[in-house]
Amino acid sequence: MRIADHATWDRGFPVKYVLVQEDEDGVEQLWGRCAGVEGLFADPVPPPREVLTLRGCRPDGLLSEVLAEPDASLRGLGDVCVEVWDDEKPVQWWTLVDAVVVAHQPHSADPARYDIVLGAGVRNEESFFELPAAPHFELFAGTTVAAASAGRCSAVDGLFKARVDPAPVPLELIGCEPAEPLLAALRRPRRWERDWAYLQVLDRQGAVMASRSVGLAITGARLSVLGGTLADITLTDGGDDRPPLAARPIWAEWYQGPPAEPNLWAPYDSQGRAAWLDLTTRAWRVPAPQPDRSGGEHHLDGRFVTDVAGLHCAIAEALLGPGRYFGREWNAFKDCLGGGFGVAPPFTLTWHESEIARRALADVVEDPEDGLSYFEDIVRLLERCGGVTVVLQ
Repeated sequence: MRIADHATWDRGFPVKYVLVQEDEDGVEQLWGRCAGVEGLFADPVPPPREVLTLRGCRPDGLLSEVLAEPDASLRGLGDVCVEVWDDEKPVQWWTLVDAVVVAHQPHSADPARYDIVLGAGVRNEESFFELPAAPHFELFAGTTVAAASAGRCSAVDGLFKARVDPAPVPLELIGCEPAEPLLAALRRPRRWERDWAYLQVLDRQGAVMASRSVGLAITGARLSVLGGTLADITLTDGGDDRPPLAARPIWAEWYQGPPAEPNLWAPYDSQGRAAWLDLTTRAWRVPAPQPDRSGGEHHLDGRFVTDVAGLHCAIAEALLGPGRYFGREWNAFKDCLGGGFGVAPPFTLTWHESEIARRALADVVEDPEDGLSYFEDIVRLLERCGGVTVVLQ
């Protein structure tokens, strides 16, 4: 189906959302379209706080630095990833959300190690492996982009226990015109409890600017506050990939259409810039990508490159123009340099005001083993991928 065929209707307000489901063959089927959605933006609810103990821990990196301070119990570690290893590889992943050192003392069997009590929320990441009989534990702390080793330990008390999944957060479809599949779901809501669909978010020209997965279980339906034959429908589970509240003004800006000027992302903080990058991910798919261009010189405006998200916003604009996508972190950026995203090496990239990024990203390290800052790592990656010439000014 073509979204454009369903992006307009004869009413006094526009279609802003289209609900679509794919069948087993990947064919899209219209479920409905609506004028509004309440609850689309939501910050994730943090998991309940728990107390865990890292046993026999050899701290490293940030954890070692915190333990060396006299006020260690007042210092937060941010999110700490716990990888559960067998003899060869990690088989399970946990995230200790907003971890804080509560207390620590020497380990009874080895004074060179520590037992460290942490307070944290605990989130179990999905895994397809069985836990080993005798696991060991690797710890990582820092941002998703630049997590670094925080040590290892022999056990984590309190980690392996049953936890109640958080209750799903509903989503309200306002002014919805149901298509036949959604009408069937309204007649037999239990049939669709485990089904999911995509909520396609339209800009004012009727083009898809974002897509989010939502559950099709229905809690309730009633005549719409917008009148006529429309309905207001409550979906039991609005999904886990909702944009944060901070993204609302960015989405409002993109609703007017893709950005036509550079640096419109610059006034936002790191979270806002990350939300901006989220919206660019559709830009290389819609319309269909054109053949890659090579050669020539591109100019990167480095005045606002003060974080990782800003760096990738600026590079994409330099290579492709405002609102375009060319990776949002190191690995995705490397993939884009391999071709298929509009520009491919060789070319020349002149990075103006590069010292701003060099200073701002000096402590952000993608690979602790090579010790390069994120800025240096990106420059090296450019120069090694097909002969990009980087001119730092």
